[in-house]
Amino acid sequence: MASGVGHRLVRSHFKVFMTELAEPLCIRREVSFSEAIYDGEATVEGIVAKHVASADQVYMLWEKGTIPVLTDPEGTSKNIMKPHVIVDAILAKRNTGTAKTDAPLVIGLGPGFWAGRDVDVVIETNRGHDLGRIIDDGPASPDTGIPGQIAGASAQRVLRSPRDGIFRPLKKIGDKVESGDLVAMVEGEPMATAISGVIRGLLREGMMVHEGLKAGDVDPRGVRESCFTISDKARAVGGSILEVILVHFNCE
Repeated sequence: MASGVGHRLVRSHFKVFMTELAEPLCIRREVSFSEAIYDGEATVEGIVAKHVASADQVYMLWEKGTIPVLTDPEGTSKNIMKPHVIVDAILAKRNTGTAKTDAPLVIGLGPGFWAGRDVDVVIETNRGHDLGRIIDDGPASPDTGIPGQIAGASAQRVLRSPRDGIFRPLKKIGDKVESGDLVAMVEGEPMATAISGVIRGLLREGMMVHEGLKAGDVDPRGVRESCFTISDKARAVGGSILEVILVHFNCE
């Protein structure tokens, strides 16, 4: 989600920097700038991101049209960079510490935020009629714990680790699978898909996981090319954030 937002803002000529965990657990790795943490660089639909060691390197990358990605789980770089806009795209289903006072405009994605209280604006991330809705007062839809439906599949499309341990994939992103196929192993226990389709997301080899962790995603539509492009959901949310930013600063 964050990468889709960042991509749209960069294309709209905003200077974007992103912060990440030391070991990101993103599964849609083919369209995630977080892969720069591991590989040093990641490209999503023509936009390049690079891992930087400190906020001092951000300006150099901006001159090249590149997104700087900082390892900064606490978000302390905001005190150095003093951004005009902060978008909390952690998607933790709760507010992990973001406040309205962090920047002139603070936007929260999905449940866990209250617009007008702890952030300025909330964007709805729940699939359906209200996806991308801009909320100026109040929260997004509450977390149901049930993934949104894609081609009639909901919880069945999510692959979860069967136990604690080291993640060993047997398939890769873009592979076609049938219901019951083994996708990965964790300490000798299999992780199989409940539906047929294409593997849209999968954790990296060797990641430490815990039982029940979201470790992969199967798209029942089966279109391999979709695994390598930004999702409709991320594009919708990114468009809403662009609107919020333009409205906020053009009205001042």
